[in-house]
Amino acid sequence: MIILTNEQAVKCMRKIIGNVEKIIVGKRYAVSLVVATLVCRGHVLIEDVPGVGKTSLVAALARSLSGSFKRIQFTPDIMPSDITGYSAFSPKTGEFEYRPGAVMSQFVLADEINRTSPKTQSSLLEVMEENQVTVDGETYRVPSPFMVLATQNPVEYLGTYALPEAQLDRFFMKISLGYPASTEESKMLDRFKGQNPMDELQAVANGEDIVKIQDLAEQVYADPEINKFIVNVTSYTRDHDDVQLGASPRASLCLFKAAQAWAMFAERDYIIPDDVIEMTPHVLSHRILMKQEANIKKITVSDVLNDAIKYAISQISPT
Repeated sequence: MIILTNEQAVKCMRKIIGNVEKIIVGKRYAVSLVVATLVCRGHVLIEDVPGVGKTSLVAALARSLSGSFKRIQFTPDIMPSDITGYSAFSPKTGEFEYRPGAVMSQFVLADEINRTSPKTQSSLLEVMEENQVTVDGETYRVPSPFMVLATQNPVEYLGTYALPEAQLDRFFMKISLGYPASTEESKMLDRFKGQNPMDELQAVANGEDIVKIQDLAEQVYADPEINKFIVNVTSYTRDHDDVQLGASPRASLCLFKAAQAWAMFAERDYIIPDDVIEMTPHVLSHRILMKQEANIKKITVSDVLNDAIKYAISQISPT
């Protein structure tokens, strides 16, 4: 597919979403958020209980795009070199040669990422921020487009390691799928009663398409007032009395890019405040650390973000 305009980009994104929905029934909004993250060159953390389709969503997205795909099953014994790669001596050449790790792929599924040690988790920091890995002083670029899709179970803590703030901040969005409605679950049973539809899923786009869409998304216009709106939202979280760690400047940039992608989804070439408001909980919720006293006051991250949006709206200059 040759993508030259925003209209063609939106058509391609909707084809990808529709293709994934052949596997993930009734979760169009969540799938759209994942595709928006891809358009923004970001990474996504999918946190939900077992059995709701986290891994299937990632696998369906990878199959919908004719790019390379690797799955890393995170366990306590996995090593950083399994992820980034390592140097090995070659008897043929008499030199050390780089043996690529699992991140040398366009789409990387980090399954149950919180089941491995912080040392191994930290091996993803460089590649998620700079799209490269450094092994024995040598730097190697990952292919483009590149995306890490991580999953974790929020209700099981035995044998898990909480992701540190630095790791969480690398994730562009954090989403959950939730249980399907009864009608959707019935459709799922009917769809999967025979052969697994995943086996027949075909690619509807390729890496070049995605790169072109990413470039187009960056051209979506933002008025200076939108920039102020975004900064007012993020800065409010830093000054809140019940927040220990507020949204970082990286979070402001991610919220800006997410609003660009969401505006493109709406077939607009400019951002409106509603785009920012829609993306705020998905981009910021996992980046905010509440104080312990907030639990006593029963103040949640959602409360803080709602107040931040109200504050930002109150600061909009009348036209």
